[in-house]
Amino acid sequence: MVDIGNANQAIERVREFEALTGTTGPVPPATATTASRSGLGVVFWVSFGWVLFMVLLAIFASVLPLKNPNFQDYSAVNIGPSIHHLLGTDDLGRDLLSRIIFGSRVSLIIGFASVGLALVAGGVLGLLAGYTGGWIDTVLNAGSLVVLAFPALLAILVIEAFWVPRSLLKLTIIFAVAGTPSLFRVIRATTLSFATREFVVAARTMGATTWRILFRELLPNVVPAAVSFALIGVAVAIILEGSLAFLGLSISLPTASLGNIVNEGVQNNNLTLNAYIALWPSLYIFILLVALNLMADRLRTRFDVRAGNL
Repeated sequence: MVDIGNANQAIERVREFEALTGTTGPVPPATATTASRSGLGVVFWVSFGWVLFMVLLAIFASVLPLKNPNFQDYSAVNIGPSIHHLLGTDDLGRDLLSRIIFGSRVSLIIGFASVGLALVAGGVLGLLAGYTGGWIDTVLNAGSLVVLAFPALLAILVIEAFWVPRSLLKLTIIFAVAGTPSLFRVIRATTLSFATREFVVAARTMGATTWRILFRELLPNVVPAAVSFALIGVAVAIILEGSLAFLGLSISLPTASLGNIVNEGVQNNNLTLNAYIALWPSLYIFILLVALNLMADRLRTRFDVRAGNL
């Protein structure tokens, strides 16, 4: 039951807000009011620009003037960076720049697609559990703890071993299932912190449906925390995919991925003969992960809204 006194106070606050601002409707989320006060900073936008540049390179790799990533030129084996091969070639004469750009497609697709699916599933379940509570929250919370009890990498390795043949779609589904419980708990915890706020009580008192409250009142407040954590999830997914590829458990050759390029670079004494094979994809992964983490940290700091800011 909703306390009538608290509900009346909440409605009065809504009316005062409308009178002061000249607007009507529910009180805007705290994140919306604070987000307009200042930008996200140069670090965020530089990092965002670099990630966007990498994504665009991967998307338009087929139309860029790049060499065939699988073409073997035995007259240009293990050469260093030059005007004809900007990052050099590997032990089969394949252009490293082309292989890295085409290979980044696998990491980026698995990273962003799997976390996107996990964000949708974990977001809906987290909002529902955090707002409704009761047996729904108990069951979903217990289920997430059970899934998190299994070591993620070990579980992925076991599934990969039995679910053959491996494909990009299967890897994306596996990573999405593995990432859903963590995103669910983050979104649930954020929803709990806003579920008893005045603007939610006022919306419920004025007859708003559960789904309207979830997606019009709570979701805008949950998005910053969810996106911040999701960016960290993308970085983790890229690392896991690279680890699987290094072990030969990701996309099968000859399809290039950043992990299997690094794996090729450390085999057969290639580090001694040509360190560039392992250096360039490792550096690519490093810069990408740094950019994602800087974006996530800036979002977390920028949208860390306190109760007193409402």
